[in-house]
Amino acid sequence: MPPRPRPHGKTPGKAKPPTQGGDRRAILMLGIGGVAVLAIAAVALAFTVGGGGGGGDARAAVEAAGCTLTATPALPGDHSVTSPTGTSKRWNTVPPTSGPHYAVPVVYGSYEEPVNQAQLVHNLEHGAIAVQYGEEVPPATVAELRTFVQSHSRGTVLAPYPALGDKISLGAWVTKNPSKPADGTAYLAKCTTVDDKAFAAFYDAYQFQGPERFPPDALLPGRS
Repeated sequence: MPPRPRPHGKTPGKAKPPTQGGDRRAILMLGIGGVAVLAIAAVALAFTVGGGGGGGDARAAVEAAGCTLTATPALPGDHSVTSPTGTSKRWNTVPPTSGPHYAVPVVYGSYEEPVNQAQLVHNLEHGAIAVQYGEEVPPATVAELRTFVQSHSRGTVLAPYPALGDKISLGAWVTKNPSKPADGTAYLAKCTTVDDKAFAAFYDAYQFQGPERFPPDALLPGRS
């Protein structure tokens, strides 16, 4: 803004008191700047804390659907599994939901054959959800799973896991603060049927909150 002209009759060298108009403009600019700073801070906080997920607890919705939900202290993540088909003796859930893993994640999408768990744990570290089903799950239920996953395709891997029997599992690795990746929880729901409301609650509460935060749009089908 160009300087305002100096009124005639002022003694040179003395500061001119601001006018009311100048005060209003200054306050307005400060207000706009403050709003912008708050908006940027809010976006940054939302990505840091939630990473795109809603946060909270899905237990009530999951258990109301007849499923179980376990919350296990997450294991520290590292690349000590040196083969994509390898395993870790430290894994503490079945299927694994945190801890040591292979350096390259699974490509996001739906599979008709089991995927390497050492790779899938790496996806969970990035904030993904792993949806897996046992060999006794009926084909009609698998079809329902595929329909659900089609509408939740970002950050999702769907695959068989024969040892689950007649169960479906949803796994997630969650940390409240990505600057403290060792302070996390592994969530594992197991169900015998598909319940869209319960599954959506699991996604809303736990997805995109892994110890290594990736933007949701970086976890698209066909990518790893």
